[in-house]
Amino acid sequence: MLLHEKLKNKKLILASQSPRRKQLLAEMGLQFEVIIKSVDESFSDDLKMQEVALYIARQKAEAFDHEIDNNTIVITADTIVCIDNMILNKPEDRNDAVRILQLLSGNKHTVITAVCLFSNEKEKEFFVATDVYFRPLSLEQINYYLDNYKPYDKAGSYGIQEWIGLVGLEKIVGSYHNVM
Repeated sequence: MLLHEKLKNKKLILASQSPRRKQLLAEMGLQFEVIIKSVDESFSDDLKMQEVALYIARQKAEAFDHEIDNNTIVITADTIVCIDNMILNKPEDRNDAVRILQLLSGNKHTVITAVCLFSNEKEKEFFVATDVYFRPLSLEQINYYLDNYKPYDKAGSYGIQEWIGLVGLEKIVGSYHNVM
C-alpha cells in the first residue's frame, strides 16, 4: 500500500515554513496543511550535534500537544549545519553569511536533519546526517551568491539546490534531499 493511501484518513500538519519541505511532501503525493507555532529553539550546550536537531524538532512538535485530535499527525523538522563540532545557524546578516561561507569553502561539513512525527498516540523521531564537501570559493563567488540568492533564512547560509551547489559542491556523502 502506498504511503498516501495509508494516510488518506489522517490530517497531516507540516509545522514548517520551508519551501523544500513543502515540495518534498507534495511530491510524495501527500495532502497537508501548514501551521507554524513559535518555539524557542535554544538548546543546552551538553547536547551532541544530532541531539540538537532532534531536540528542536521535538520542541516544535510538542507545541501542538493537547491541540490535535486523534486523526492528526504533525510533522516537524530541524536542520543544522556543523563544521568542526560547531553549529552554523542561519546568518545574522550579510557579514555573517560571508563568514559562514568562507568557513565552508574548501572544507567538509555535515548537514543533520531531524524529523518528528507526532500524534496523540505516539511520537516517532529520526535523523539523517550527510557530509558535504565544498570546493574553495572565492570572495567574488560568495558575494555573487549572496547578491543573487539571499540565503539568510538557511542554516549554513546556502541552499544546495541553488547556484552555489552547482559551482561549490565537490561531493556529497549521504542524502542530497537531506541537504536540500
